[in-house]
Amino acid sequence: MSTDSKIACRNVWKIFGPDPAGFLGRHGGGPGDEAFREEGYIGAVRDLSFDVAAGKIVMIMGLSGSGKSTLIRCLTRLIEPTAGAVDFEGRDILGISEAELIEIRRHRMGMVFQHFGLLPHRNVLSNVAFPLEVRGMGRREREAVAQEMIQLVGLEGRESYYPRELSGGQQQRVGIARSLAIEPEVWFLDEPFSALDPLIRREMQDEFLRLQKMLHKTIVFITHDFDEAIRLGDRIGIMKDGRLVQMATAEEMVSRPADDYVAAFTKNAPRDRILSVRSVMQPLPEAGAWGEDGVPASAKLGDVAGQVFATEAPVPVLDDEHKPVGVIGRDAIAAALYGSDAR
Repeated sequence: MSTDSKIACRNVWKIFGPDPAGFLGRHGGGPGDEAFREEGYIGAVRDLSFDVAAGKIVMIMGLSGSGKSTLIRCLTRLIEPTAGAVDFEGRDILGISEAELIEIRRHRMGMVFQHFGLLPHRNVLSNVAFPLEVRGMGRREREAVAQEMIQLVGLEGRESYYPRELSGGQQQRVGIARSLAIEPEVWFLDEPFSALDPLIRREMQDEFLRLQKMLHKTIVFITHDFDEAIRLGDRIGIMKDGRLVQMATAEEMVSRPADDYVAAFTKNAPRDRILSVRSVMQPLPEAGAWGEDGVPASAKLGDVAGQVFATEAPVPVLDDEHKPVGVIGRDAIAAALYGSDAR
């Protein structure tokens, strides 16, 4: 486990069938596709490993049936993995007792799912305070904490409303406030915005980014939307048939996809908002004098395209100290955004 990792998932398997552990053992801990087909087992998660650094957001995505929701349930032990390890701050939670697991869930893990799961007979304040009530906190104290969370997600004034009286976006805010009430160190979200209308979904993404900027949670976020993944995540993992095909930044995934499956996922990605100048710049020519006028290496192509296309000559690329480290021209941007044959 990396020293800065909050969560480390190591060789995790989740196999469905009559004797998953026996099946795994018979095939040396690594059954192939043919073995699954012949014996009728389902490999929902297959030998999956990755790390989540403290304060970072890892987005896990894939098509329906890829195993992403099963994975997040394995990480939280809502279902038991067949094999592997899930380290939380260096401790394998797959080996702890049920009582210890409940304690971690109540105090250190927050969970938000696609279906809000609000209690219909409780108002907003009571719904948000509910996990603190389960923990045994007194009414005055838990309602004070709940009130803070309600203000944090922008629902002040609706404390007495019942779920049926709220919009979908407001209900999701209640779910987020409830999960934050326990002050979790790690936050697991399984397609929390996918049931919302596009405009409300965008609003909730903005809210999520605002909260993360304030709270710096360690987050595993499940989605099927690549635009959502690149907007919210520090790294993105793409799953297929239970396997993790690639884990990378959005820029790495777009510029260096692991295979054709990943390339298909990123085909229509907004490259102008993903690719940096640094990723497509050319070496600095030895001849010529370069001043401090140019474009930042860290800038996205969409932010500098106008400046670059306005001149026929290559434009210097500057590092954080405003020193030239390369050049970028029209052809390089056109090829990166529109294909190698673009001019």
